[in-house]
Amino acid sequence: MLQVWLVELLKGTGRLFLNPVLYYVVFMAAFLGVMRVKRERKNFHIRVQDAYFELRQLFPLGILLGIILSILVVAAGITVPLAIIVLIAVFTFVLTLTTNIRMVSPAYTVGASFFALIILAENNRSIPLFSKAYQSIGEKVYPSIVVVLALLLIAEGILIYKNGSKATSPKLVKSRRGQSVGVHEVKRIWMLPLFLLIPGNTLHLPFDWWPVFHIGAEQYSLILVPFAIGFQQKIQGLLPQEAVQLHGKRVMILGVFIAILSVIGYWYPLLSIIAAAFALIGREAIALVQRMRDESKPFYFSKQNNGLMIIGIIPGSPADIMELKVGELISKANGVAVRDEESFYEGLQKNRAHCKLEVFDTKGEVRFVQRALYEGDHYELGILFVQDERKFDEKIG
Repeated sequence: MLQVWLVELLKGTGRLFLNPVLYYVVFMAAFLGVMRVKRERKNFHIRVQDAYFELRQLFPLGILLGIILSILVVAAGITVPLAIIVLIAVFTFVLTLTTNIRMVSPAYTVGASFFALIILAENNRSIPLFSKAYQSIGEKVYPSIVVVLALLLIAEGILIYKNGSKATSPKLVKSRRGQSVGVHEVKRIWMLPLFLLIPGNTLHLPFDWWPVFHIGAEQYSLILVPFAIGFQQKIQGLLPQEAVQLHGKRVMILGVFIAILSVIGYWYPLLSIIAAAFALIGREAIALVQRMRDESKPFYFSKQNNGLMIIGIIPGSPADIMELKVGELISKANGVAVRDEESFYEGLQKNRAHCKLEVFDTKGEVRFVQRALYEGDHYELGILFVQDERKFDEKIG
């Protein structure tokens, strides 16, 4: 029995590389990185993170979460038809055409696939080339899909909280009054590989109680499915990390709520449909409320009378080594009062071998940082500020 499971595990893993979503998501991560660097260079004449940053974020945390969720799904025997996997892949491709990467949230890709499956099954229709994918579709299948949706939503919230808040990208825009202001933006896509049980001809029922949530078949196969999870958020009124982590918490709470409804749905199948609809509406509501509340606040990264606001820090730069933070305010450089970039640069030139800064942190408390300067260091320490002389194509209307 163990040998059969090991062989099926290897075969299921190999099926991952047959899924075009895997390669598409890698391409999307690379594309997001290139476009971000292009925009940052346009705004600041220098990029913050390199173009491979999004690619480096694609797998690590997603794989860890995928292993945890796979253990839960397989141990509970949550089974789904192959049709839903095909539909999720289709909607992943289609929703990226909206150019809004957050539409690749499981709430939309799995949620839309759930309702598409109901419509196709009720009308006795099948996907061309995948007619066998509709094996064992019955009432039990719908709660199982919503359970997977709920688990993926929880994972999405964790990814946003832990990873989405890292290295958000500074961006320069025009306010309604035509003033140069700054915002932060995050566009990220993650890969979460998840083992799913589908009707097959390999794994027999090892115990009377397994699978707990079956769909009527007597034999099953394992398949490793690459789920894409996209996230996009623009922040103007809060510190980027604070805003993104709040967003992640809300998504996690939504996922837990949907998980509770989905389990009850095994006894009341109609509740599964309600839960899937609530996941779609709830995920959209989280994004809408976040955007409305953020836009009602004044711009966090704007000109200040008592110093120069840091909108970005280049990794590995003197500013990074001195542990300066985004959102802090530089009030003095080598004793020179800082009002704009010119006065900041004048202060640095006062002592080319050493730099001492007076900084207001994000809590408004004064602190002092200093460091020796070396030949080859960035002439502005690797700090990005909101600047007047840049030209912007985007305006906040």
